[in-house]
Amino acid sequence: MANVTIYTTPSCVFCKMAKAFFSANNVQYTEKDVATDLEARKAMVEKSGQLGVPVIDIDGAITVGFDKDRLSELLHF
Repeated sequence: MANVTIYTTPSCVFCKMAKAFFSANNVQYTEKDVATDLEARKAMVEKSGQLGVPVIDIDGAITVGFDKDRLSELLHF
């Protein structure tokens, strides 16, 4: 099973879409709220070079935004 971390904020629509996609496909993930977790925000920026969310880390492969085709590819669907 893939190691999935999603960096989110509470008001992010694309974050909610990504989490719904993971839930619909039975993908377990760790969520990091970068609005309140400054260490997670720092890690997200270091990994992606971005402040926008979602940033999704699947086994070290970084995806910025909700790209269902890319996520499916990384998760081998």
